[in-house]
Amino acid sequence: MPKSYIKRILDARVYDVAIETPVDEAPQLSSRFGNRILLKREDLQPVFSFKLRGAYNRIVRLSAEERARGVITASAGNHAQGVALAAQRLDIRALIVMPRTTPEIKVAAVRRRGARVVLHGDTYDEASTHAHELATQKGMSFVHPYDDPDVIAGQGTIGMEILRQLSGPIDAVFVPVGGGGLLAGVAAYIKYVRPSVRVIGVEPADAACLDAALKARRRVVLPQVGIFADGVAVAQIGRETFRVIRRTVDEVITADTDEICAAIKDIFDDTRSIAEPAGALALAGLKKYVQRTGVQGQTLVAIDSGANTNFDRLRHISERTEIGEKREAVLNVSIPERPGSFRAFCNAIGRGRSITEFNYRYADRGSAQIFVGVQVSPERNDRESLLEELRAKGYEVMDLTDNEMAKLHVRHMVGGRASSVGDAEIVYRFEFPERPGALLNFLNRLEHDWNISLFHYRNHGAAYARVLVGFQVPQGDRAALAAFFEEMTRRHRVYSYWDETANPVYRAFLR
Repeated sequence: MPKSYIKRILDARVYDVAIETPVDEAPQLSSRFGNRILLKREDLQPVFSFKLRGAYNRIVRLSAEERARGVITASAGNHAQGVALAAQRLDIRALIVMPRTTPEIKVAAVRRRGARVVLHGDTYDEASTHAHELATQKGMSFVHPYDDPDVIAGQGTIGMEILRQLSGPIDAVFVPVGGGGLLAGVAAYIKYVRPSVRVIGVEPADAACLDAALKARRRVVLPQVGIFADGVAVAQIGRETFRVIRRTVDEVITADTDEICAAIKDIFDDTRSIAEPAGALALAGLKKYVQRTGVQGQTLVAIDSGANTNFDRLRHISERTEIGEKREAVLNVSIPERPGSFRAFCNAIGRGRSITEFNYRYADRGSAQIFVGVQVSPERNDRESLLEELRAKGYEVMDLTDNEMAKLHVRHMVGGRASSVGDAEIVYRFEFPERPGALLNFLNRLEHDWNISLFHYRNHGAAYARVLVGFQVPQGDRAALAAFFEEMTRRHRVYSYWDETANPVYRAFLR
């Protein structure tokens, strides 16, 4: 089956608009992991992403009649830029439907290419449904972002370039996965020409539609998709891409947000370029593969697929990088409330570790709860060793490193309690798409008789807003409040929520 794509890839018309991007050495990563690690730099394309390859290869093959009617697509940004550039070069009208959560840098880039932009929905799938409706109404040609043989062939030229540029041994190539167009094209070519090379897909843990499909042995639709890595935020793998992938790909790895953020920093350290989350995804998977298998002395290639991210998102990325690299532990520690306790605690940590964050406020005369970040080494289970050492010295320690509420909210709120609220307070965490007016809409929908006793919101420059809210609710009204939230999320499907009242970090710092 991969053979059927070889001629398509060899005949692909991509170099009218795309460049043959370099494969760059990553010297610091290579030294750290004991392997030769290389980055295929698709972030250097004219639209800062590989997507223009497949988009142009599809559009250039349209008939004169199809060109006259114009083209339409749905995209979270990078495919949109590819379609816009292709249409501009070929003098074709282009209409792009993008989710409202798309980073502004991508929306502006599409408009600069002369395409008309319609913002619709909060996810790619909602935008795609609307784009198909408009295509039918207007008679325009729909250019699929991944599930089309010409698009797959265009992306497959990346695999062709990798094998041409690296004549020596290649042990594995890591490819980011959204709908699967890039992975299908690269895998089809590499597995036909050099079947000994492992091809490994990498997905975000909160949008792992390929992993779910492989486990179910059929395509499935994810009930919810995280959009931190917006370029690969897809709820269902493509039909044609899945047909190719399941026969050509060796395995799929998932990476969480912290691991992706760490990979963004790794790419910056070695290239002085800033990858978008989807662009750094393959490297995050490569690192997990090396750590899991312990391979040494191999040649490993990660495709850096794009660099389209809002500058404001770097605040959120930088906050999560050290945790993603396993270089920071976030802890809740109880220490005696007396002079010299902090100094004694610092001595207990030892001179070999630095404290990266320390939050504390006087609570009572018995003990103090501190929120502390500590620099640890990822190479020697240092986090576990630190916990054991502190507990051996009599400290009560809670590891918060994997606690989302602690990392998103509490670390910015530590410093006070509301003792008068008593047991009447319950706490919920909410997420909803971040856009102008979103917070006001959320507050308006919270209008009720229950008193808000705690509220924390921080704009991270990310696609989704995160809010922590405390309510004073009598015991008899708890069921009514839960029903209210259920109805709110049913009517306004953009909201997700979690009851955090039993979260130990809330009880330690805010109750």
